[in-house]
Amino acid sequence: MAAGCLALAASSIALAQQATKFPVISLNAGMYVIRAEVAARDAERQQGLMFREKMGANEGMVFLFEAPAGVCMWMKNTLIPLSVAFIDENGQIVNIEDMQPQTLDSHCARKPVRYALEMNQGWFKSKNIKPGMRIEGLPR
Repeated sequence: MAAGCLALAASSIALAQQATKFPVISLNAGMYVIRAEVAARDAERQQGLMFREKMGANEGMVFLFEAPAGVCMWMKNTLIPLSVAFIDENGQIVNIEDMQPQTLDSHCARKPVRYALEMNQGWFKSKNIKPGMRIEGLPR
């Protein structure tokens, strides 16, 4: 009986930690279309891509901040390697950083930004998308 209760408790915890899906929008980075989940509220930004085991080739998550701010990201409970583009209020990429899974290292914007866009690690580099370029379709 105790083993059954432990198994039930473990499955309940696993269910609570399953990846939460957020509303999806389309963004454009040059000729590339990104299917981006939107994390606009504080709780959504805190959850981010935690507990995800994979992400599609042109999928990502855009973090929307109320106003331009000094923003840092980390990878607590994030299982996949990601690259993050920090983006100003005009949609221009400020800097791009690679992040390793399950670390608490801070990766910060070089100036105040309104958005952060996380993609599979290496996505920006493989598409030749660099700081100074624009991301179109960002939510306001």
